[in-house]
Amino acid sequence: MAKPQEKVSFGQRLKQIGLVFRFTAKQDKWFAPLAAGAVLIPLALTVVAVLRWGWLWLPLGILFALLCLLIVLNLRSNRAMMNAAEGQPGAAAQIMESMRGDWRVKPAVSSTTQMDMVHLVVGRPGVILLAEGNPQRVRGLLGQEKRRLAKVIGNAPLYDYVIGQDEGELPIRKLRMTLMRLPRNLSGKDVNALDKRLKALTARPQMPKGAVPKNLRPPRGAFRQMRGR
Repeated sequence: MAKPQEKVSFGQRLKQIGLVFRFTAKQDKWFAPLAAGAVLIPLALTVVAVLRWGWLWLPLGILFALLCLLIVLNLRSNRAMMNAAEGQPGAAAQIMESMRGDWRVKPAVSSTTQMDMVHLVVGRPGVILLAEGNPQRVRGLLGQEKRRLAKVIGNAPLYDYVIGQDEGELPIRKLRMTLMRLPRNLSGKDVNALDKRLKALTARPQMPKGAVPKNLRPPRGAFRQMRGR
């Protein structure tokens, strides 16, 4: 049975909001002025409403000011997170893992020692490959993954993106919106079945390319002895 999610207390929630505030203010120079405007303008309108129609408008104005502040915080914090994630290895997988919806993310299913990597994502659109790193090297990794996945995905659509700022690449700040706009080609049942097949594929150990080291070679005559049993 799945463990019930732990409830976050009101104090912990306020602490989390405070951390987001500090992070966003540090990354985004426009956040503080916009947040101040989101609070002061509704409060000024509330004062006018209270003077004209009574104190009933005071709690409504305060709630409206808090709502405006949270909207500004949500929009600017997402922007600040995208700016901070840009150029960071593994950022695309972290963003996908934080997205709402049924997204099955397998980070770095293929990688190099130069921090080039390809992430595998399974969702309602189909199979998605996200490549990060040097464009020339990651395109080679993408080709390898496409050939490997073609054996098990059947007719499921396959999308691939190279994360970057150059022509033909997908900026990381547009990653969420781009994937959310993809057509929903698979049902939930299809996603589960496809995910199981891909897990079985990625779980298989891959033999290293090249000659087998001498210390790992079986002794001479071992295969003949096994066949003679």
